[in-house]
Amino acid sequence: MWKSIVEVPRYAVLLVIKLYQKTLSPDHSFWRCFFPNGYCKFFPSCSQYTYCAIKKYGVIKGGLRAMKRIARCNPWNCGGVDVP
Repeated sequence: MWKSIVEVPRYAVLLVIKLYQKTLSPDHSFWRCFFPNGYCKFFPSCSQYTYCAIKKYGVIKGGLRAMKRIARCNPWNCGGVDVP
């Protein structure tokens, strides 16, 4: 029972990320028709990376990994493939 209580924040955050991807994300929502080659310079996109990191490591450690990834998403970075 304790494990299911601890995982509630994880699933709440994952739900928010999925809602973002379905509505606002230029790589995952209906906006992708305006960006046929993708908008994000990384693969997977930052939101998908965050989703996978939180699912794998939890809210705190996965969130820290996601913040590091988002900090690297700037005009001076070439991008590329990044696995959580």
